Amino acid sequence: MNLSKLMLLPTLLALLTACAPEVGSEAWCQNMKEKPKADWTANEAADFAKHCLFK
Repeated sequence: MNLSKLMLLPTLLALLTACAPEVGSEAWCQNMKEKPKADWTANEAADFAKHCLFK
C-alpha cells in the first residue's frame, strides 16, 4: 500500500467529524429533538438538558 492510500481514511474521518454541529448549538439541539430518546446516550441527555432546556 502506498502512503496516499494510508492517509485517505484518516482524512475522510476528519472531514466527516468536522461536519457535526457543536454540542449546545441550535442545530445540535434541533438534531437531538428529532433523534429518538431511546437512542440518546447519558452524556447527550445531560448536554441537552444543560444547553437546550436550561439556557
